[in-house]
Amino acid sequence: MDIHNVRLKKILAVFGLMLMVGSLTFFCSVINYTHASATTTEADEIGESEIPPDDGEFHLDIATNSGSTSLSSTLKILLVITVLTIAPSIILMVTSFTRIIVVLHFTRTAMGLQSSPPNQVLIGLALFLTFFIMSPTITEINNNAVQPFERGEITQEEAIEKGIEPVRQFMFSQTNRKDIQLFLDISGNSEQIENYQEIPTSTLIPAFMISELRKAMIMGFLIYLPFIVMDMIVASTLMSMGMMMLPPTTISMPFKILLFVLADGWNLVIGQVVKTFY
Repeated sequence: MDIHNVRLKKILAVFGLMLMVGSLTFFCSVINYTHASATTTEADEIGESEIPPDDGEFHLDIATNSGSTSLSSTLKILLVITVLTIAPSIILMVTSFTRIIVVLHFTRTAMGLQSSPPNQVLIGLALFLTFFIMSPTITEINNNAVQPFERGEITQEEAIEKGIEPVRQFMFSQTNRKDIQLFLDISGNSEQIENYQEIPTSTLIPAFMISELRKAMIMGFLIYLPFIVMDMIVASTLMSMGMMMLPPTTISMPFKILLFVLADGWNLVIGQVVKTFY
C-alpha cells in the first residue's frame, strides 16, 4: 500500500511540474505576442509618413555607410578574429620569438633539466620578451597604419603597406645578407634586386627565420660550454675514484644548478639575448 502511495505521489508531482511549465510557457507567449503587437503598431505609426507613395513601380533602397570615416563594428570584429587566427604564425615567423625560445630551451637542456622550468613558463617568458622587443615596431604600426585606417584617412591597401613596412625593417636589420641572397638566387630574382625596398616579403621571411636559428644555436653553444666543462670535471673525478657505474650527470646536475644561480644566469642569458636585437 505504501508503495502505491509513493508512486501516486511521484506521478502527481510530475504532473504538477508539467502543468506549471505549460502555464509559464503560455503566459510568456501571450506577453511576447502583446509586446510584439505593440512594437509593430508603434513602428507602423512612426514610419507611416516615410513610406513612399505606391506608384506601381518597384523600388529598391540599400543603406550604406559610405559617408562614415570609421570602421563599422562588424568589420572591426572580423579584422580582430583574422589577426587572432594567424597570430601564432606571425609571432613565429616575423618576430624575435624564435631566437628567444630556442636559447631558453638550450639553457634548460645544458643544465640537464628535462621539465623544469616547464614549457609553459619558457613560452610565456619568451612571449613577453617578444612584446618587449617588438614594442617600438608595434607602436609604429599602430601610429602609421591602424589609427589612420580607422579614421578613414587611408585605404586598406595603403594600411597594409604601411603596416608591414616596420616589420620588414626589423627583419632586414636582423637578417644576414647571405641568407637573403640565397633565397633571391633560389627564386631567380637576384639580378633584379637593386635596393632593400625591392626585396619581396616572401623572400625576406624565410631568410630571417634561418638567420634567427643560426644566431640562436650559436648562443646555445656558448651557453653549453661551461656546463660541458663541469660534466667533464665530475666524470674525471668519478673515474679516478673508481665510481664508473655512477652516472656523472647525477652528481653534476646539482652543481650546475648552483653555478647557474650563483652567477645569476637568468639575468645574464635574458640580458644578452635582448641586447642582440639592439
